[in-house]
Amino acid sequence: MGIYVHSIAQQDEAFVTGKLLSSDAKAAPNITVLAKGTNYLTRTNEQGIYTLSLPAGSYELQLKCLGILDQTIAIKVKPAEKLQLDDIVLKATAYDLNEVVVTGQFEPQSLKNSVYRIRTIGQDQILARASTSVENVLNTELGIRFSNDMALGESGIELMGMGGRNVKVMVDGLPIVDRGDLAQSLSQIDINTIERIEIVEGPMAVSYGTDALAGVINIITKKVESDQLLLSARLQEETIAENYDFLQNDGIHNANISALWGNKGWKASVSGSRNNAGGYVGGGSGAIDHWMPKDQWFGSGSLGYGTARWDLNYRLDYNNEDILNLGNLNTSTYRQSRVNYLTDRWTHQLQGRFMANHRLSFNFSGSYQDYERRTRSVVRDYRNGTTELSTNAGAQDTATFLTSVLRLTAQYTVADNFILQPGLEYRSDKGTGQRIDGDPRINDYAFFISGEWGLTRNLLIRPGMRFIYNSVYDAPPVIPSINAKWSINDQFDLRASYGRGFRSPALRELYFTFFDANHAVVGNPDLKAEHSNSYQASLSWSGLQDGTMQWMSTLNGFYNDFNDQINTGIDPSRPTVNTYINIDKFRTAGGTWENSFSYKEIVAKLGFSYIGRYNRLADEIDHIPSMRWTPEVNAVINYHIPKWKAGLNLYYKFNGQRIGFNAIAGDDGRISARRFEIQSYHTADLTLNKVLMQGLTLSGGVRNLFDVTTLDNTSLGSGGAHATDTGPIPISYGRSYFLGLKYDINIRRL
Repeated sequence: MGIYVHSIAQQDEAFVTGKLLSSDAKAAPNITVLAKGTNYLTRTNEQGIYTLSLPAGSYELQLKCLGILDQTIAIKVKPAEKLQLDDIVLKATAYDLNEVVVTGQFEPQSLKNSVYRIRTIGQDQILARASTSVENVLNTELGIRFSNDMALGESGIELMGMGGRNVKVMVDGLPIVDRGDLAQSLSQIDINTIERIEIVEGPMAVSYGTDALAGVINIITKKVESDQLLLSARLQEETIAENYDFLQNDGIHNANISALWGNKGWKASVSGSRNNAGGYVGGGSGAIDHWMPKDQWFGSGSLGYGTARWDLNYRLDYNNEDILNLGNLNTSTYRQSRVNYLTDRWTHQLQGRFMANHRLSFNFSGSYQDYERRTRSVVRDYRNGTTELSTNAGAQDTATFLTSVLRLTAQYTVADNFILQPGLEYRSDKGTGQRIDGDPRINDYAFFISGEWGLTRNLLIRPGMRFIYNSVYDAPPVIPSINAKWSINDQFDLRASYGRGFRSPALRELYFTFFDANHAVVGNPDLKAEHSNSYQASLSWSGLQDGTMQWMSTLNGFYNDFNDQINTGIDPSRPTVNTYINIDKFRTAGGTWENSFSYKEIVAKLGFSYIGRYNRLADEIDHIPSMRWTPEVNAVINYHIPKWKAGLNLYYKFNGQRIGFNAIAGDDGRISARRFEIQSYHTADLTLNKVLMQGLTLSGGVRNLFDVTTLDNTSLGSGGAHATDTGPIPISYGRSYFLGLKYDINIRRL
């Protein structure tokens, strides 16, 4: 964030400069500094520094941040004076800035003061882990699991027992379009452009609309500071299991070069990356042991300008991805199939802010996404050296998805203890392709309103409602929610929430049509939106803060009840055809206990979760449990060694056994249940970071320490186009080793 100046200084205006610090002596960004009773205001930048221009006179400077007590400072300035104020440490009861979050907030907010319970993964953890993908950052988080689609070379995410389209993926608060049910977009985000990741569990439908039933994963990109030029370069090499050869394209090869620049309100950035994975064929047979080669190119750029009252920023992201599915060689004909899954994704973003006065401000954000996915299949004949396009059904396909999002919000401070946010949102989705019936477009219009009301000094509530109209399906007319935060004392915070969520039918579910030798699937334009009722409560304790030691703990519980869940079923009018129908109910419930501890140079985290997923067969068959429960444990240890300018980091997670039930038809036609189990497993990464010289850091380590490749699975299967329902479940290609260099040059103009 740049240093903002209220207006172009006149000859007799004075300049007041200072710095705000949190209770733990860290810089306090995004604090409003207001000359009380006037329209002169500014905000602190990322270093907690503010500069305010004022006419000569006496003022009371007011320090304001949503959800905290105001603090005031009396000053007197002379014409053209440059007044440097002493650093101000904000009271611990008013502002505790361990982390700043933006997801679901009216304005950037401290994690402690947010009415939501938000998990954050900062850039320090991303760098310490030397991650080359978002999946690698998230795979040891509680309540998050990834599954692998070996037929398409893609992975899907599950959050708190719910997966696919129930998890909303956003970049800087704007949704990213996905083609199918796996949230593939997470793997198509450049890790090198990420500042931090914010995770909010539970429905966020009032703020963000459809698809946020399980929660939101918001990717926050890097922002440039004022008067700064930051140049970065990164090169990292990694094995795939035991395979590595740079010249033969074996292993994983990651490279990035980027620049961020800011000067006198102007901000710009540019970044380019390549992430290449050479693929792996293990000792097993079939697709389960065949990890497809993947080649990704990323490019991004941004340009913006801002003052104290307004700013405007444009960002462009591009991703090109090529996943290769190389078939087995037919030793009789010496012919081999080769299928390329090709992606081109263009994302344009425009975001702006205007502060009318110290009570009223406006935010605008919009995006336009052009996402194309092509399937290109050829057959190579090694006898005569020819290559020809495959003529099989579905072998050649192009699908294009165009998504536009416009969002406008206003923040109005009605009183010191009440802030109101009304907003409008428009979304348009259009899809074309050989497997999409016609040329459909879905338009969604929404008005939403929410407010944060400090009933007392310690009690904050946030009710909200969203009103929706959709051009295609019957959307829920009103989506309500209410969140509350009670600061019991300086050490304990209690949060509770209720939210009604919904997921709109996707273009694929409404208009998809596909027939070949193995598939007969048609869309259903009469689908309704899924909806849910979700309840959540958490208790946070931050009581142990004794010099070099700190211990914080959070206990959380949740319950989600879903109705009209969309699933595949038999088309009543055509028994041989599958379609999408609103038939399912679903529930999830569970709890988490998260702890963080720091002592001198050690930072550690330890968490437990116990999550239950609904067993649909319990409604039809007696004497089987209605919920299937799974435990998880995770731990992080970061040890900083100042003498060596190094850090040692361990990331661990235990994913407990999953049980389920298959429906079995007996000879008499009666249905019974057969229990199946999916094996538990441990995963861990160990990394070492060493500063070689100023700006140059060496990283190395081991991923998948326990060498987990597949999980035993006793399920008989339930079908599915690309699911691995029976037999071993693929997790990874095995243990790998990596080594990388990162070089940063930070040039500041003071």
